[in-house]
Amino acid sequence: MTGTPPPTAPLSGLRVLDLATLFAGPLAATLLGDFGAEVVKVEHPTKPDPSRGHGPSKDGIGLWWKVLGRNKRTITLDLSKPGGRATLLRLAAGADVIIENFRPGTLEKWDLSWDELSAVNPRLILTRVTAFGQFGPHAHRPGFGTLAEAMSGFAAITGEPDAPPTLPPFGLADSIAGLATAYAVVTALAARDRTGAGQVVDMAIIEPILTVLGPQPTWYDQLGYVQERTGNRSANNAPRNTYRTADGSWVAVSTSAQSIAERVMRLVGREDLIDEPWFATGADRARHADILDEAVGTWIAERSRTEVLAAFEKAEAAVAPIQDVRDVMTDPQYAALDTITTLPDPELGPLRMQNVLFRLSATPGAIHWAGRPHGADTDTVLTELGLTDDELAALRAEGAV
Repeated sequence: MTGTPPPTAPLSGLRVLDLATLFAGPLAATLLGDFGAEVVKVEHPTKPDPSRGHGPSKDGIGLWWKVLGRNKRTITLDLSKPGGRATLLRLAAGADVIIENFRPGTLEKWDLSWDELSAVNPRLILTRVTAFGQFGPHAHRPGFGTLAEAMSGFAAITGEPDAPPTLPPFGLADSIAGLATAYAVVTALAARDRTGAGQVVDMAIIEPILTVLGPQPTWYDQLGYVQERTGNRSANNAPRNTYRTADGSWVAVSTSAQSIAERVMRLVGREDLIDEPWFATGADRARHADILDEAVGTWIAERSRTEVLAAFEKAEAAVAPIQDVRDVMTDPQYAALDTITTLPDPELGPLRMQNVLFRLSATPGAIHWAGRPHGADTDTVLTELGLTDDELAALRAEGAV
């Protein structure tokens, strides 16, 4: 480990037990740890968080875990064993937050219900992250972010009009839920500051993604309107699409503001379109997207990416290159923000990953270490908890750690 959060970190002193796996709950704990919370990752002794094996690895070391497990100390506990349950209750007594994502009823089966946890710590925030929430007809079904992307309406509006619904190639719903869970935890902590009492956070992964999809339910409620797939186009403005440059690159253009749309048309030599009656609103422009895409696409196709970006910047019009991760790693704006930062890692050496989510001028967050090996801190954390060598030996004999 390369350091510990300073006492000035905004969440310094906050103790979080991360019992969750794959991916929303652990991400929420990561976000809290980035800003100073003391996070202890609790994994099963023989069934570690599956994120350790997700995606590419190097020398047998999962790289996804290096990001998701950063700023966390790692211990093992089998919560189904009496010793594991007792130890978890001792940890909970001194914790502020528990984050778990077991199916509803699992903690209760282990005699670790909210009643039992709050009895040892009335100020505890128990954060429960599941696919469908703690109640309702689907609550006990197994579920992942993919199902939330399907159920929420996201997949239905994603893709080309004449193609199948499209799922994202990464954990979108889980990631959105992770962000929302971190916000929920901080909100519950703020309430605790006023009331002195903890509470349960019930986060259903199917809900935050529905929130970020915008006013679709209200559109349907009031107008019966159902948004359809439009590919890269928007029903709210045009031109809005991806366009190929003369050197085979791609750029994205957006004209959400009327003034930007006018600048783009002047840039591509089609000022005449600005005078069309339908050009005055984004929705009307969207209904004439074929004309606008032809004008913009033809102009861009005759120029290199460098020329296109320079011309758009000079015209103060909105454009961005379509970048893959290779481009992101060298992008000057990301470099200026230190969005991709480097930290030393005992297993892999210098390691690059996304930095903390936002910058605070007075109490910034930081990454102090990448994901640790499975159970690396078990003895240290449990000794700090007050367990004796004999108690640790008993837990090992039971298979609880």
